[in-house]
Amino acid sequence: MSINNKGGLIIIGENFNATRKIKASSPRVVREDGKVGIAYTDLDGSKRMLDCTDIFPENPAEQKSFMIPHIAQALRKKDLNYITWAIRAQEKAGAHIIDLCVDEMSVYPEERFEWMQWLVKTAQSITDSVVAIDSSDSKTIHAGLEAHDASKSRPAINSVNLEEGRQVLVEMATEKNAILIANASGRSGMPQNAEERVANLTQCMEMMDKGNIAITDRFLDPLVFPIGAGPDYGNHYLDAVRTLRQMYPEVHIFGGHSNVSFGLPRRKLLNHAFVTLAILAGCDALMVDPIMNPPKVFEEFRYAADALTAKDEYALRYLKYCRAEKARTTS
Repeated sequence: MSINNKGGLIIIGENFNATRKIKASSPRVVREDGKVGIAYTDLDGSKRMLDCTDIFPENPAEQKSFMIPHIAQALRKKDLNYITWAIRAQEKAGAHIIDLCVDEMSVYPEERFEWMQWLVKTAQSITDSVVAIDSSDSKTIHAGLEAHDASKSRPAINSVNLEEGRQVLVEMATEKNAILIANASGRSGMPQNAEERVANLTQCMEMMDKGNIAITDRFLDPLVFPIGAGPDYGNHYLDAVRTLRQMYPEVHIFGGHSNVSFGLPRRKLLNHAFVTLAILAGCDALMVDPIMNPPKVFEEFRYAADALTAKDEYALRYLKYCRAEKARTTS
């Protein structure tokens, strides 16, 4: 079965990545009974804390700039309460796919394989949603696929590109009946403009054609770079989305949209504006923090925008959505 949100947006939750960090100055960081940790309210309403005492610096000067790697900490402690909360909170906020990445857990490949296999099994014991096995190392992805239980859900692979050694992921996707994500990275590095993004992803599409990957199982990521590092990076991405949507009307197009705001203040404002522009350009999927950027507002915007721009003729999908929402809120 392909991921299909019946005309709405497909949301890839990006939060379960071992690179995720929280500032030590965050109000979520608390001190209780001589311990330092991250406070959270479990989905059943219970107050809990992820214990971070062992990694928290003792020097007050260091504490001011310390970033707590909370996902990596939860994994190392195998804190199933926090892991469950982190996954289910994304689902509750609207995520259809949960992205899993353990690359930061170890520099040793064999240890990363073990972490990925443990996490895939653990995540599938928590959720029936599709899990995306995400790594810069193809062998780590293979390890995750070997641990994946296809009787519970289909896997997704994040991601194939033109870099050496990544093409084997098409074969893995074919073998495992996996949803396949492709990004616009080239053979010699990152794309420099919209044209390179389109050219690289066109080659990825050709590889997926040869692998007989269903068009609706393909997700294209033209790659979002921070506008703080280059003023044209936002336009490069949006122009590529527009071109790819014209070339491939049925494929899914998305990006790591929160990347656009790195290093700038009021990131939520920038992310919200960029996601809106991306939807208008042709994105039908988003890879976001669904808790910081609740996808419902973007989904409603897409239904309305499609009706207003004749992509939804006679507003049929819009009317259907409105009726469903009315039935949901009055039931």
